[in-house]
Parts: sequence; C-alpha cells; structure tokens
Amino acid sequence: MSSSKSNFIIQCVIPLALAAAVASPSTVMAQSVQKRETQEAYERSANKHVENAVAVVKRMEADPTMQRVMIDAKGVYILPSYGRAALGIGGQGGAGVLLVRQGAVWSEPAFYNIGGISIGAQVGAEGGAVAFVLKNDKAVQRFTEKNNFSLSANAGITVINWTKIAQGSTGDGDVVAWSGTKGLFGNVATVGVNDIRYNERMTSAYYGKTTTAMEVIDGKVKNPASDALKQALAETSSGNAAGKSSGGTEAAPEQKK
Repeated sequence: MSSSKSNFIIQCVIPLALAAAVASPSTVMAQSVQKRETQEAYERSANKHVENAVAVVKRMEADPTMQRVMIDAKGVYILPSYGRAALGIGGQGGAGVLLVRQGAVWSEPAFYNIGGISIGAQVGAEGGAVAFVLKNDKAVQRFTEKNNFSLSANAGITVINWTKIAQGSTGDGDVVAWSGTKGLFGNVATVGVNDIRYNERMTSAYYGKTTTAMEVIDGKVKNPASDALKQALAETSSGNAAGKSSGGTEAAPEQKK
C-alpha cells in the first residue's frame, strides 16, 4: 500500500470511526433518563413486593399449622403473587423476598426470582401467594451459596406440602411450602421449586447501591421500608401468635380463580 493511500485512510476513516464512537449529548442524556426510569421501576416493584409480603405473613400467622412451623424457622422466602399475575419485571414465575432469622430478629429482604413450581407430574402450577419456610441451615445456604439453584428432592432438599403437616402425615422436611390458594399443591406430599435466581437489580434498587445477598443478610444495608415485614415475621415466629394457644381454627385459603 502506498504512503499516500495510507495517509488517506488515517485522515478520513479514523476520524469517522471516532465520531461514531462518541455519543452526542442528547444521546447520553436519553440513555441516562432511560437508566434512571428503569432503576425507579425496579425500586417501585421491590417496595410493592415487600409491602405485599406483610399481608402474606399475616395470613400465615392465622393458620395454627404455620404458627408451629414458623417457631423453628431459619428463614422464609415469600412470593406475594406467583404465576401469570407475577409475569413481567419479576421474572417467569415471580419475584419473592428472602429473609433470614438471626435470633429473635429477621434480616433485611433480598430479592429472588423463580422459574416455576413443580407439583408431582404437574409442572407450572399457577396462582396466588406462596411462601417457603426454611427449616434448617442447609436450606438457607442454598440461597446464599448459589445463584441458580432448585429446592427439590433431586437437589437434596425436601420441600413438604404444608397441608400434609396439618394432616399429621409427614414431618417438616428441610422446607415447608405454604400456599394461600386452595388446592395449589394438590394432594402431593412434596413439591419442587425450579430455577431460583438472585435478583441483583431489584435488590440493588431497593437499597440504592449494588448489593449482594450476603451483604443484605449480614446487615450491611438497610431500608426502613422493610420494618413492617420484619416485625410481622418476628411476631409470627415468636410462638405468641394470636390464636396459637386458644385453639383457633385453620384459616381458609383463598379460592383459586
């Protein structure tokens, strides 16, 4: 290649490439606005999940079986709305909050998505509020040690249908699955939860900074908006829940629509 031709390439092509690489101020501003709006959307969604989780805990508290289960809970993963109604920013099966018990108090919430719930031969069951009570450290560690995992017998975790505990036909297992929708888990003894993933974007939006699940659990970040949820869990797991010692009847789950 001649020297003059090389100079032409340097003088003409490279400046064009540089110009293309440098975004205009309007483009930069538009990208900044879009990023901020996305962040705010995640923050609103996170706040809504935490707010709705309080109502789920109150419904669990009204059930004598779950009152007993919660006394020994090491953690809880709550999906305020599982199924088609949960599609969108939360993920395929929905977004939920994980809180870990630390003595008499509960940690801040960390956000996780799930792919789906398997119920025997039926995959993709839908509908309503769902909660998974983590009964031992092994179950809690699944959330803190892995970014994509399942809670199932195949994964070494036994997830027990809470209605079977109420019937006295099984023990608590590693995890107790509760549903606010009548018949969601059918008559099976165990269920499985698939494709659980830590939602870093939603968690970070909730705390205003990039945050790991362990930082949330260890108390490195705080959000006062979660106080009501932590208080509700503390009351439910204290053993002093209303109706526990008064022989209250089991709360009727919401009918599946």
